[in-house]
Amino acid sequence: MKGLLLKDWYMVQKYCKSYLFITVIFIAVSLVSDGNMFFVFYPCLLCGMISVNLLAYDERSGWMEYSGTLPYTRTQIVSGKYLIGLFFQLAILIVTATVHGIKMAVSGNFVLGDFAVLMLLMMIVSTLTSSICLPFVFKLGVEKGRMAYYVMVGFVCAASAVASSIFRGQLAAEIQPNSVLAVLAAVGVGVYILSWYLSVVFFKAREMK
Repeated sequence: MKGLLLKDWYMVQKYCKSYLFITVIFIAVSLVSDGNMFFVFYPCLLCGMISVNLLAYDERSGWMEYSGTLPYTRTQIVSGKYLIGLFFQLAILIVTATVHGIKMAVSGNFVLGDFAVLMLLMMIVSTLTSSICLPFVFKLGVEKGRMAYYVMVGFVCAASAVASSIFRGQLAAEIQPNSVLAVLAAVGVGVYILSWYLSVVFFKAREMK
């Protein structure tokens, strides 16, 4: 498993440098934009797609077929992609939380409830991105499974519009970290685990050509 994670880490360093640049740009824009949540959520969507892009490089290079000769099970291969994706999702969440927390504190409008709501929404968007896409990719391959990506883009656009209206209006004060948000966060984690399981099942049943 350590070898699989190192392989993916080296691939991220070589092929996904543009992700870091785009993420920095969007975080910077989100700091100056007024109430547009798309710039806040898009880095989550982007980092959630890193695992899908790593799979695309694996398929293009023939590594998926070659991996059958290595002492790794298909469960380990799937788990490696979920773990590397989870690492980047948590990293972007921590960075964004830090940046926006400082912005809110400097501007004098830091409200713990609003901040917690924003972070929970980001976590849910981030986990749902990979949770929905990866099972399709492991079952159908990257090219056919990529359609799930476009579904997620539409989802993030819709979620951004809803979140923007919430934080521009008075609803932000009413939506506090309560049992409902805790349940939503738990559902997000549960969906991620279910997606992980489905990807293992689909990938085990998939025939490599």
